[in-house]
Amino acid sequence: MKELKYIDLFCGIGGLRLAVENIAREKGISTSCVLSSDIDSDSQAMYEANFGEKPFGDIHKISASNVPDHDLLLAGFPCQPFSIIGERKGFEDTRGTLFFEIVRILAEKKPRMFVLENVKQLVGHDKGHTLKRIMESLEELGYMAQYKVLNALNFGLPQKRERVFIVGFKESVEFRWSKGGVPMKSLEEILEDNVSEFYYASEMIKQNRLAKRDRISTHRTVWHENKGGHVSAYNYSCALRAGASYNYLLVDGERRLTEREMLRLQGFPDSFKIVRNYGAMRKLTGNSVAVPVVEAVIRAVFEAIEGKHKTEQQLTQGSFLTDVLSKHYPKVAISCY
Repeated sequence: MKELKYIDLFCGIGGLRLAVENIAREKGISTSCVLSSDIDSDSQAMYEANFGEKPFGDIHKISASNVPDHDLLLAGFPCQPFSIIGERKGFEDTRGTLFFEIVRILAEKKPRMFVLENVKQLVGHDKGHTLKRIMESLEELGYMAQYKVLNALNFGLPQKRERVFIVGFKESVEFRWSKGGVPMKSLEEILEDNVSEFYYASEMIKQNRLAKRDRISTHRTVWHENKGGHVSAYNYSCALRAGASYNYLLVDGERRLTEREMLRLQGFPDSFKIVRNYGAMRKLTGNSVAVPVVEAVIRAVFEAIEGKHKTEQQLTQGSFLTDVLSKHYPKVAISCY
């Protein structure tokens, strides 16, 4: 695979694209993003600032026949409740959900492979029936698909972020999920040394947290208050969330994470441009993906395709040798076979 065309749906600030570009560069693959799409104006602004193109808006307005041909479909599709999904089977069951927008493009363009991402809760939603319907929809379209929940903590980031990934191939390949095992960066590598007073919580909030927290002995910590009001301090961050309280995560129990720190927790490089305000960046980073996790998935996808090509080449060579031996040395050929 020397060239790759891909589309980036529900692209957010471009975490999936960044991962693809990084791994493609690592493997010497030439890439072209032929379509990006996101309806959120803040996402569009960040994406354009960093990738030089403004994503298309409402995906419902994109005719599947007008989508450019591509090899890989990327989509971090929104985590809707999927209430439309019932007892019927196949992708008809997904109409009315944003997942169906992916299905209709897959059905029309038939790309070679896809990588989808969603929240971990999708796995258990409706006692597993929702994910079952999704997998049936993809298989009905002729894809070999599988899913796995991966945690950013296992891929070098100090953020406990569990997300489900779904990969699919039009051809038969041997796909192996990465096991992770990457040493976690310390918070010292993530946190900025000097931040403005803007990020500091009020004394009332800090004292309230101090009264509730679990006592642990680590150097730098991120304090997390869950929905029940319980406060814990860890040497990593709990998952960034778009709609959570401004103060549910506090560095050392004192201040909020900065925009750059939130991007670092998601694995974005410091060269990634910030062109939106703090409130927007909380939403955008909370909705984004952990780049190193996606990189591991993309690398495994590319290696599955490479493995198939090697196997086909070996089979072709083996067939050629058998033909030659059969012609010139019949008995030896039969023995070898």
